[in-house]
Amino acid sequence: MIDVNELRKGVTFQIDNDLFKVLEYQHHKPGRGAATIRVKARNLRTGATIDKTFNSSERIQDVRLDYRNVQFLYADGDLYYFMDMETYEQPVIAKDTIGEQAIFLKESVEVKLTFFENEPLDVELPTSVDLLVTKADTSVKGDTATGVTKRVTVETGAEVNTPSFVEEGDVIRVDTRTGDYVTRVQE
Repeated sequence: MIDVNELRKGVTFQIDNDLFKVLEYQHHKPGRGAATIRVKARNLRTGATIDKTFNSSERIQDVRLDYRNVQFLYADGDLYYFMDMETYEQPVIAKDTIGEQAIFLKESVEVKLTFFENEPLDVELPTSVDLLVTKADTSVKGDTATGVTKRVTVETGAEVNTPSFVEEGDVIRVDTRTGDYVTRVQE
């Protein structure tokens, strides 16, 4: 058991046999009365997001998680297949569990997989991935006075805002936490 005051972004806890990962954390202390802890958390089994408020004196069940480095193999519909780099086992995770990060997964990318009692629960992507631009609109000549951006489509289907000089066939680095363009990669 842990005190709810120890909850922070990324901490995993258990309520009624459901596992939750804290996405946002807020400590609220009114002028009078007890402090409250507000969290926005994602259910690691269903992918649903909840808002929960705790009294600062409450305690919740913490969980012991295992982490393994795995390689993304392929997606088949709503299922994503990975391969454990040590045991060659192939855990499967539903797209809902991965969430919005699924648009940055490409074959052979190494990620960290979170397990609870041998059940794969969550995927932690690297902070950035290099993706091939498959579709880019042409830039207008002379439209460079300010930081002009355009939307491009990358090999995974994600759309990213980039500077106007990025063209189809370029490889760009994308921040997986925000979906923002980082830089153009030279190959």
